[in-house]
Amino acid sequence: MELEKFAYDNTIVKKFAFATIFWGIIGMTVGLLVALQMVFPVLNFNTSFLTFSHIRPLHTNAVIFAFVGNGIFMGVYYSLQRLCKARMFSDVLSSIHYWGWQLIIVSAVLTLPFGFTTGKEYAELEWPIDIAIALIWVVFGWNMFGTILKRRERHLYVAIWFYIATFVTVAVLHIVNSFELPISFLKSYSWYAGVQDALVQWWYGHNAVAFFLTTPYLGLMYYFIPKVSNRPVYSYRLSIIHFWALIFLYIWAGPHHLLYTALPDWAQSLGVVFSVMLIAPSWGGMINGLLTLRGAWDKVREDVTLKFLVVAITAYGMATFEGPMLSLKNVNAIAHFTDWIIAHVHVGALGWNGFLTFGILYWLIPKMFRTELYSKKLANWHFWLGTLGILFYAIPMYWAGFMQSLMWKEFTPEGVLKYPNFLETVTQIMPMYAARSLGGALYLIGFIVMAYNIIKTVKAGSFLANEDAEAAPLPKIYQAHKGEHWHRWIERRPIQFMILSLVLILIGGAIEMIPTFLVKSNIPTISSVKPYTPLELQGRDIYIREGCYTCHSQMIRPFRSETARYGEYSKAGEFVYDHPFQWGSKRTGPDLHREGGKYPDSWHYNHMLDPTSMSPGSIMPSYSWLLDNTLDTTTTPAKIRAMITLGVPYPDGYDKLANKDLAIQSKSIAENLKKDGVETLSNKEIIALISYLQRLGTDIKGENKK
Repeated sequence: MELEKFAYDNTIVKKFAFATIFWGIIGMTVGLLVALQMVFPVLNFNTSFLTFSHIRPLHTNAVIFAFVGNGIFMGVYYSLQRLCKARMFSDVLSSIHYWGWQLIIVSAVLTLPFGFTTGKEYAELEWPIDIAIALIWVVFGWNMFGTILKRRERHLYVAIWFYIATFVTVAVLHIVNSFELPISFLKSYSWYAGVQDALVQWWYGHNAVAFFLTTPYLGLMYYFIPKVSNRPVYSYRLSIIHFWALIFLYIWAGPHHLLYTALPDWAQSLGVVFSVMLIAPSWGGMINGLLTLRGAWDKVREDVTLKFLVVAITAYGMATFEGPMLSLKNVNAIAHFTDWIIAHVHVGALGWNGFLTFGILYWLIPKMFRTELYSKKLANWHFWLGTLGILFYAIPMYWAGFMQSLMWKEFTPEGVLKYPNFLETVTQIMPMYAARSLGGALYLIGFIVMAYNIIKTVKAGSFLANEDAEAAPLPKIYQAHKGEHWHRWIERRPIQFMILSLVLILIGGAIEMIPTFLVKSNIPTISSVKPYTPLELQGRDIYIREGCYTCHSQMIRPFRSETARYGEYSKAGEFVYDHPFQWGSKRTGPDLHREGGKYPDSWHYNHMLDPTSMSPGSIMPSYSWLLDNTLDTTTTPAKIRAMITLGVPYPDGYDKLANKDLAIQSKSIAENLKKDGVETLSNKEIIALISYLQRLGTDIKGENKK
């Protein structure tokens, strides 16, 4: 059979590789600033767009979607062409995908620091950007499946299985979680409320980790580990079990982020059961990767690329053991809301995603530029700086997490909280925050060393834009071999493979979410819970805009320590009008669900102006601009109409009367402030925020504890 000549497109791979390096350095620099702000609050610069709560979402989005996202596309575009023995389906689609993704990242940079956010972790980008993400993701899938369909290799290699599952699952996750009702060009409300919103969000949030930070990187592992080590994958059968078990089980695990919350117990239990089961396929993948290197360990000691890859797989194994462990209720009771979770996340992000990306870059760049790596010595320096950076980052955060939990829960022999002041915890863990910053700095320095090494390599080489190749065309008729493994049938059929993957990932989400939405007993209503007043609704939007959810939770769990500290535990029915929910995932500051009525209005005013004046030792930045900004009440009618559309029971025509009620309530708060010696106009944003904070937790009877 005559061979067909064609050329692989390395240009698109190079573009995504350079974008990976550029955005990685940007995202990690922002991360280092965020870490330093915890140690030196002065680095918030008393500027809204540089405040911790504004740039922390920028850091997470930059690292996940800019650094890792570009890294995924770099590896997929390189490996897919060679596994399919075909050039990408369309160079035009490749270019649209590249530039579209970079524009999405730039749009995040231009919106998140300025408070344009949905307030949902890892999904903070507003609705026009969400639409752009969906469109560009379709472009990526179109290009990928077009390439697969015109392949010259009959069977789909295991890496492609993971690419297909990534594409279909991320599409479903993004679309379902991004149902939102636009209010204006850059403002929307989540279609879901309270418990339902929390379930959808962490179904998305956990599976964003699963299907954006894990499955595509497993595909890259299955391609690049054998390529770099020049050894076959250890076990084809193990890869089959790993893939199908992983994508089926992963999608169920989201509720383990909501243990001991107002989520129904049956949903929490499902999350725990499937999270524990996840350790089997996860470690199956780790074992398959590491055992691929059997007999090549001498090469690992010499080859810095393999060093990065081995540590990456090891970090994956550590993170995927720790994840199921954290899903156990007794462990979660200790770890949730603490810095233990920060350590856990960064072992995966820095170790698994970061080191695998670095290893691929060190192997790819010299190959595409037809030269040797500029300096293996610098690459080794990078390896040790990165490894030490992970250790200096993670170990202090584990320590801080244990210390936080133990201090929060400790009682005196007399039965009262030993550390009733939340700030006592914060001051104790400051040395750990400093050590974390050192670890982040070491990791970033190593990254910059790599960037220099690659720049010098690129300058010394000659780029091969179109890499000539040849392969036999795919026969139209396939004759199955005697004794062929059953899985070969589905591997020959990419569309059926995609449909089967889609069905498997939909099962878990459907079983968890449909009853939560359709069975009313899952969300018992409370007659005393009323909609927010117009001023409180405006204040809530300011709270979300300023990113207060990044440090404060609004979910009191049914623990003695929490009810003693904060007040009555949180009920599902209290959140039915919350679009989006505000339960939080990290307590850098105290829980706020019973904040209403604990302090006078003047306390909140002074606290936002200068947190240390009310809470000595606080690391919270000042939000002084709220005292100067005039509240935009022109948006009130649209917000009320949106809430009515979402099912909030405001009276008919209330949108036309809302600003009148807003003015009355804001004037009352301004008068209260005046009594305490605080002179301010009633039309300032601080007034709206105070109204919201004073409302929190007051709809049900329960003693508010200081």
